[in-house]
Amino acid sequence: MLEIRDLDLHYGQSKILNNISLTAHTGKVTCIMGTNGVGKTSLLKAISGVHPRSNGDIMIDGHNVGKSEPFKLAQMGIGYVPQGRDIFPLLTVRENLETGFACLPKGEKHIDDEIFELFPVLKQMENRRGGDLSGGQQQQLSIARALITKPKILLLDEPTEGIQPNIIQQIGRVIEILRNRNDMAIVLVEQYFDFAYNLADTFYTMRRGEIEMSGPKSKLSKSKLLKSVSV
Repeated sequence: MLEIRDLDLHYGQSKILNNISLTAHTGKVTCIMGTNGVGKTSLLKAISGVHPRSNGDIMIDGHNVGKSEPFKLAQMGIGYVPQGRDIFPLLTVRENLETGFACLPKGEKHIDDEIFELFPVLKQMENRRGGDLSGGQQQQLSIARALITKPKILLLDEPTEGIQPNIIQQIGRVIEILRNRNDMAIVLVEQYFDFAYNLADTFYTMRRGEIEMSGPKSKLSKSKLLKSVSV
């Protein structure tokens, strides 16, 4: 389980996130939504350690992670799929996947068959350079690379952005499979409303760097959610 308490984040003198608290449970998809510029990506960067938070606590399974570096957080179980994918264009698909080995114990540095079962196209293109893949294939590679690290918490930042519809459907199926395995908490930042609504168990909507509304999908009407995330 991931728990965030009273998190603040600044860029220079500008306060971007204010008093953010949320919980993401294992076996559930927790979706963070809101218009552009409300701080969703900044929140994932804070959780993953990519950008230092100013205040607040981050807990994994009840353990306070302090202000650890991204590498240490990855070792603790946080897998981060950033917006824009950030794959290595000159490395092959296999080499991109193997970069996930860095935070694993020596005996676990291998690519499980499940990775290629979830993303068959990556097996077909195993020896192709990452930069030769389409945007949708690169997105699949980015998610697969995060799964290599065997995360307890998977952070997904706009996984449907700029992706063709058939790949969006496939990514949605993968997220469902991962949720149903019941061994990780999935935190999804997403603006494609129908995609998010179909997958999410719990919602947090943001406005101006704060949580505006939150709750399980069963307690939040679709129309109320849509209004909260609309401009």
